[in-house]
Amino acid sequence: MKKITLSVISVIVLSSAGVAGGNIAIPVSVPKVVEPIMSESAFYVGFGMSYMSLRDDLSDEEFTATGVMLQAGYQFNKYFAIEGRYTRDISDVEYDHGDTVNPDYDDYPTDFSNIAIYLKPMYPVNNFNFYALLGYGRTELTNIPLGGPGISADRAESGFQWGLGAAYEVMENISVFVDYVRFYDDTGFDYRAQHADVNSDAWTLGVSYKF
Repeated sequence: MKKITLSVISVIVLSSAGVAGGNIAIPVSVPKVVEPIMSESAFYVGFGMSYMSLRDDLSDEEFTATGVMLQAGYQFNKYFAIEGRYTRDISDVEYDHGDTVNPDYDDYPTDFSNIAIYLKPMYPVNNFNFYALLGYGRTELTNIPLGGPGISADRAESGFQWGLGAAYEVMENISVFVDYVRFYDDTGFDYRAQHADVNSDAWTLGVSYKF
């Protein structure tokens, strides 16, 4: 009787295998590959060439210069960084007398500089990165002649600064950028032009390297 029962079971099992095409599927567990999460935080440095200006809107007087900008920052993620900048003239400072009777100067005996720290919100699109600069800085004209031999003074203002720009990643860790930064926009500039609207800004073209 046992032999008959085993034979019947064998026939049923073989028949089921035949209906299934003779193949018995065995579930196989495939390990899931987890992609490593790459950190987007990094230090970066850069430099650029700037066109700097400071204007008196009442008299139309204007100081202009070609400068160099040095930057150093830390990118926390792809949307936010903090950045410090120092911009200083490397050419002769030119002075346009505007509506005054002062003479124009191609080489005005003064130095033009700005130092600031900014919060830098960013929005990446493919290889482009659009950003804003929001921070606090100090704009300065130094060694301004006061009329007498060897007599000069420094004029400086500190306050809120802002800017807009765009960067393009040309290769891994290297980007070129262009931006506009408003250094100063208020009434007067220290003891100079106290009753006039004065503004100062810079256009910069540069390159950054991310570590």
